[in-house]
Amino acid sequence: MNTELMAEDQYKPQDDQERSLPLQPAGIRVVAKIISYIFHPVFVPLMVIWFLANEHPTMYAGFQPWLKDTAVMGAAFIAFTFFPVVTILLLKGLKFIDSIYLRTQKERVIPFLACMIWYFWITYVWFSFGKTRNAVDMPHEAVQFAMATFLSTVIGLMVNIKMKVSLHAISMGIVVTFFTLLAFSQDLNFGIYLTVALFIAGLVCTARFIVSDHTSQEVYGGLAVGVVSMLAGLQMEKWLSS
Repeated sequence: MNTELMAEDQYKPQDDQERSLPLQPAGIRVVAKIISYIFHPVFVPLMVIWFLANEHPTMYAGFQPWLKDTAVMGAAFIAFTFFPVVTILLLKGLKFIDSIYLRTQKERVIPFLACMIWYFWITYVWFSFGKTRNAVDMPHEAVQFAMATFLSTVIGLMVNIKMKVSLHAISMGIVVTFFTLLAFSQDLNFGIYLTVALFIAGLVCTARFIVSDHTSQEVYGGLAVGVVSMLAGLQMEKWLSS
């Protein structure tokens, strides 16, 4: 075999070697990047909590508006978005990571551990909300979702030892499973919301195939981590509440 070709293949960029889809036109790549930014894992949990607090007709029926804004949306923003973003920026500023995009498995270890702390905090606060103060209980569904995000960091960290699992796919796996559980457990018609969740999950995972160096195993593995985390969060919350 031609040694020049072997050397050329050896130093080929990783995203060309492992790309699951052929290189797409520039316009499609731009759209895929926009989708990846909008539905980034630091924003998706906040979107779900916003839906529960503002679109679901009964989930937070007993909450005063100010309590909903502070204890629900405010806490969700701090734990799911603000702290993780600040953590990544600090790690980049202190040169613990080379890129905010966390392109290697090694760079993801500290962010996983940090998010584990933030997600455990909000899970604990919401789980004990009505038990430690004169207030209504936080909805079980919100606690289950928060617990699933916490467990996803634990499982994701372990899977990260083997492969660079897709964080976008993990968040989509949690969301799809969460809305599926809602559809089967609520008297409301959740068909349209479940359809939207599936559609968004398909868009996000396809976008990751287009603009990232993730393999099929890493994307589908991320979805599996999300599904397992949500199911485990559901059972753990029920067990702790019993």
